[in-house]
Amino acid sequence: MTTAWDEIHPPPLDLIRDCVHCGFCLPTCPSYAVFEDEMDSPRGRILLMRIGHEEGEEISPEMVTHFDRCLGCMACVTACPSGVQYDKLIERTRPQLERSDARSWRERAYRKAIFALFTHPGRLRALVPGSKLAPRLAPLAPSARLRSLLALAPPASPLAAVRQLPRVKATKAPVRRGTVAFMQGCIQRVFFGDVNAATVRVLSAEGWEVHSPRAPRCCGALQLHSGHEEEALGLAKATIAAYERFDAIVANVAGCGSAMKDYGHLLSDDAEWAERAAAFSAKVVDVHELLAAHEPQAVRHPLRLRAAYHDACHLAHAQKVRAQPRELLRAIPGLELLEPAEWELCCGSAGIYNLLQPEAAEQLGARKAENLRATGAEAIAAANPGCALQIGRHLDLPIYHPMTLLDLSLRGATP
Repeated sequence: MTTAWDEIHPPPLDLIRDCVHCGFCLPTCPSYAVFEDEMDSPRGRILLMRIGHEEGEEISPEMVTHFDRCLGCMACVTACPSGVQYDKLIERTRPQLERSDARSWRERAYRKAIFALFTHPGRLRALVPGSKLAPRLAPLAPSARLRSLLALAPPASPLAAVRQLPRVKATKAPVRRGTVAFMQGCIQRVFFGDVNAATVRVLSAEGWEVHSPRAPRCCGALQLHSGHEEEALGLAKATIAAYERFDAIVANVAGCGSAMKDYGHLLSDDAEWAERAAAFSAKVVDVHELLAAHEPQAVRHPLRLRAAYHDACHLAHAQKVRAQPRELLRAIPGLELLEPAEWELCCGSAGIYNLLQPEAAEQLGARKAENLRATGAEAIAAANPGCALQIGRHLDLPIYHPMTLLDLSLRGATP
């Protein structure tokens, strides 16, 4: 029987049938909020997945449009009372689109160029000298996509071109808690290297010896969440091979942590890698999870700041890590933590979504910024580089990773 889906992991019908089309997902879906189209809601896309299983169906331009408009934020997974695993469904659908002939060569080339740049730290370092100029050139760009790409460029310090973490950071804490490996990330290690350095200092202060391997260059999260499965799986295997010897693998980027925790599922039918992937994923932990699970031993100094906490989607929805970052921030003396409205709604970053769907991302970014501004905060705490870039484009407030704020508190410094 010929259907729209090929035989390589089509979206499973048993998971599709779990959806009872109740509509609880609609208020939390960012693409539905922007496009106001039933097919741009989770239940609408699930209907398209079901249609794709019917005999004689093909991947239509309509299907591609509506699947591409999904941010993959997983807010619907959090909201669903029936436990629909939309994350697993969209994860199996996107590679189907990429293996088909549904995209033009221009679209394929653009996506390939994004991955050829943003997942290669060495290439990103070469762009550091021009990063401050890029936003000024954005208004002159001939397309919305190029304007978005230039406008999102972070104004990196010249040190970002050469800064590297120590391969091993020992601990002098009274209680030694073990050895962990730290995933540096690709974009994170170049443009947010200060956050990585702060993270390592915090872990060391709390009793962990921190190893920071420099390879592989990327965990495959951006490719995985965009349907480029072959490249993503290759990077996943390289990451497993490099990190599996450690007792725990720590991530401070929401998307990286979410992807690595999913390796066991992604490689479940690979005879050579299934067992290793499952064991690896079981050891992946977000840095907030790790720290919140232990009594603090480093002294927190006061940090007088009113900060609003932004939930990164792949942390709050995909990893279910919501309480721990708040707990760590509230433990900083003098810090007042504020909660914005519509916490569950994506800011529009969503991996490379703001580079592929810039108009929709613009609306979501402005909406998120307004909700954060309304709290009266002096600063924003956000645990994902994409979120920081997206929100920073719309909001004139400093944005800090929670590890940066905690590191400042431990050192008795000020922002």
